[in-house]
Amino acid sequence: MSPALPSGLLGDLDPTSDRAVFRQIADQLREAIDRGRFGEGEKLPSEAELVEHYGVSRMTVRNSFSILQGEGLVHAEHGKGVFVRPRPPVRRLASDRFARRHREQGKSAFIVEADAAGSHPQVDSLEVKEEKASQDVSTRLGSVRRVLARRRRYLLDGRPVEFATSYLPLDIARGTQIAEPNPGPGGIYARLEELGHRLDHFEEEIRARMPSPDEVKTLRLASGVPVIHLIRTAFDTEGRPVEVCDTVMAADAYVLSYQLPAT
Repeated sequence: MSPALPSGLLGDLDPTSDRAVFRQIADQLREAIDRGRFGEGEKLPSEAELVEHYGVSRMTVRNSFSILQGEGLVHAEHGKGVFVRPRPPVRRLASDRFARRHREQGKSAFIVEADAAGSHPQVDSLEVKEEKASQDVSTRLGSVRRVLARRRRYLLDGRPVEFATSYLPLDIARGTQIAEPNPGPGGIYARLEELGHRLDHFEEEIRARMPSPDEVKTLRLASGVPVIHLIRTAFDTEGRPVEVCDTVMAADAYVLSYQLPAT
């Protein structure tokens, strides 16, 4: 017999409710997480403890855990148990991440965000090549036919959190440091400005969706974790689009923060 759970940690089932028992258990666990009774990274009661507490079968408890996993609230570790998923560590502040002062300090947007989160940034799976532009990229870049594509995956403290592909017109990027694996301090935006394309503004389109199998593998996503799909276009002061960046982010790794004018 498993030891009893601390008094008041979880409630009792309502036998008069039309709500399925496994959903009632999931509701109580969710509420306990929301109220801070189980903190980030903390282990939830075991299957055996919940079976004993509620007087239900293991399958019922597993169905309750599946609901919480599908909501992205918890994750299971084989042989260890079910744990509360940590809150997003990175705050992506749209109004600041592309500030020129960061580029002048030799920092890319990802490094700025990693520093703010107190995390160690890495980039891997880097690929740089010339290729035919897709119809969407071509339209966004002003009907170009071929582009320089820069693909990379970003990691924080060894964990993959996003992967991105930048597409740049060949007449701008070919033969420059942008076409090198390491574009230098400040990243490709610093190089664009050195080439005379002073950045004026960015346009972003954002949507949330469930990941593809390849995205699950690349970002090592747990079950139930969605992704944030962001497409950004950078414009210079002449109004020319000089880069399209297609980014897929693990939704449990980021908070997207915006400052909007009241006028």
